[in-house]
Amino acid sequence: MIKIVNVVGARPNFMKIAPIQREMARYPEMDVHLVHTGQHYDERMSKLFFNDLQMPKPDTYLNVGSDTHAAQTARVMIEFEKVLNTEKPDLVIVVGDVNSTAACSLVASKMGIKIAHVEAGLRSFDRTMPEEINRLVTDVISDFLFVTEQSGLDNLKHEGIDDDKVFFVGHVMIDSLIRFFDKAEASTIMDTLQVRPDEYALVTLHRPSNVDNRESFVRLLDAFEVIEKDLKIIFPIHPRTRKMIDQLGLRDKVRAMRNLHLLEPLGYLDFVKLERHAKLLLTDSGGIQEETTYLGIPCITMRENTERPVTVEMGTNMLVGSDTDKIIRETKNILDGKWKNGQIPPLWDGKAAQRIVKIISEELS
Repeated sequence: MIKIVNVVGARPNFMKIAPIQREMARYPEMDVHLVHTGQHYDERMSKLFFNDLQMPKPDTYLNVGSDTHAAQTARVMIEFEKVLNTEKPDLVIVVGDVNSTAACSLVASKMGIKIAHVEAGLRSFDRTMPEEINRLVTDVISDFLFVTEQSGLDNLKHEGIDDDKVFFVGHVMIDSLIRFFDKAEASTIMDTLQVRPDEYALVTLHRPSNVDNRESFVRLLDAFEVIEKDLKIIFPIHPRTRKMIDQLGLRDKVRAMRNLHLLEPLGYLDFVKLERHAKLLLTDSGGIQEETTYLGIPCITMRENTERPVTVEMGTNMLVGSDTDKIIRETKNILDGKWKNGQIPPLWDGKAAQRIVKIISEELS
């Protein structure tokens, strides 16, 4: 029997671990324990994502909540060590680049337990991003590194990671997107919002570099002021972003935009439905760059860099930073039909989880 602990901590992890958890259920020799660290503090949204992705209730919920990076990481480590002492697994699987990813990897490494990192090798080369530190730390101590795109292979080779540890498997998040595509299409969210395909832009915005800095945030809102005159903007707003609108005194500026519609955070299926039928995405998220590339939807990424370069090189993504004029110009290009046609990257075929679990079974049996 192979004892495995799968870890999730925040919403971006859920759609990555769900297909792995599901595939492992097909292997009778695998005893799987699902741990939710509770890093994401919105309990209602966590439950909604678990339901949408048909994930089982976590075997262990650590309930660490939000805090500073150091305090949150420390709390995860303390509680996760107790889980490992009880479960004594052969392998810990972590996904993505959140604080729980690095924290659980560190604990497992110090206890001599093997680690698999799903979505390994991605690099923004910007160490001001907490996620970049989490990626670097996790990869250097992992025993299995499952890679989503060519840049991941190149980065790990450059960093001296043993080739025998690295596996190019595709992207489990695309597995989820493909599996739940039809179910997402059945969502009634567009009727609820009274929007039609290609007649709105969808926005996500949460990175500290964009929303904690008033000058950057104002530049983005200045762009939205122009765009909303031609295109309805649907904005499911992150709790952090909503808080900063108030703290930075931007509430009146936001309220003045009659065609900008703020929503509470959405579940996975509702969001995919809106994403699929949007004219374009305006985002600072990582995963959305990949989803839009697969779906062929134009994506304007409001960041100076991306750890997912395949979305720019092959996909529908473009980086614009927080430059008001660039955002407006590229939005106009999309509305005028002047946007690149993307391609789906290699192995983004809905079978990444199958490859990952097969490798784990073969390596640990």
